[in-house]
Amino acid sequence: MYSHDYLNDRNYFGNAYVKTNLVDMLESELKSSTWKREIINIGGVTDSYQPCEAEYKLMPDILKLLIKYKTPAIISTKSDLILRDYDLIGELSKITYVNVAATITTADETIRSRIEPGSVKTKKRFEMLKQFRKTNASVGLHVMPIIPFLTDSCENMKSICAQGHEAGVHYMLPGTLYLRGKTKPYFLNTIKNQFPDVYDRMVSLYKTGGAGLEYKEQLYTLVNQLRDTYQLSSSYSKVMKEKMHKD
Repeated sequence: MYSHDYLNDRNYFGNAYVKTNLVDMLESELKSSTWKREIINIGGVTDSYQPCEAEYKLMPDILKLLIKYKTPAIISTKSDLILRDYDLIGELSKITYVNVAATITTADETIRSRIEPGSVKTKKRFEMLKQFRKTNASVGLHVMPIIPFLTDSCENMKSICAQGHEAGVHYMLPGTLYLRGKTKPYFLNTIKNQFPDVYDRMVSLYKTGGAGLEYKEQLYTLVNQLRDTYQLSSSYSKVMKEKMHKD
C-alpha cells in the first residue's frame, strides 16, 4: 500500500507495476567492477512470480544474468510458476549458492483462500519445494506473517513443519505479523469483516505496530520446539554456510 501511495495510485490490489527495463539495469550493476557477488534477495518485498510474470517473462533473463555473473540468490515466492524456470535455477545452483523458499502461512485451505485470494494452494507450494530439493539449491519455508488467532495454532504450525519435513526443506523461518501505516486499519477492517470472532482480540493485541513481547515469546517457543521435532534449521544462513562449505 505504501509503495502504491508513492506512485499516487490507490488501486492497491488491481494494478501491478512492471519494471520492464529490469534486465538491462541489473546487468549494468552485475558487470560493475565494484560488484562483489553478494546474495541477491528476489521476492523479499514483491513476489517476482506473481501472475503477470507469466506474460512478461522477466525472470528467465534475470536468472541467465545470475548464471553469467555467478551471483548467488534467495528466491522467495508464493507461486509454483517458478517451476517454469526449474532448469535455469538448477543450473545456477551448480555454479553458486541458490535458495528457493515458499511463503506458507497456513495448512488450512479455507483460511488460505480468504487471506490470500487467488494464490496457489498450500499443497502446490510444498510440491514445488519438493521438486527443487532435487537440485543443488537449498529450500526453505518462510512462515510469515503468522497471524494471531488465525494461523498461530499449534495444530497449524505442526502441520506446516510436518509437511516441510516430508518435502525435505532445509529450514523454517517464521515471522509475526507487523502492521504499519495504512496497512493497519485496512487489515483490521478486513479481519472485522472476514473473521469477526477474532477482531476484538486482534485489536487488543495490536495496540502498536507489533504484537506484545509475551505473545511473541510464547509463539517462538512453540515454533522452536516444532522445528527441533521435525529437524528443520532455524536459519537459511546456517544452511548456506554448511552447503557452501560442503560444495
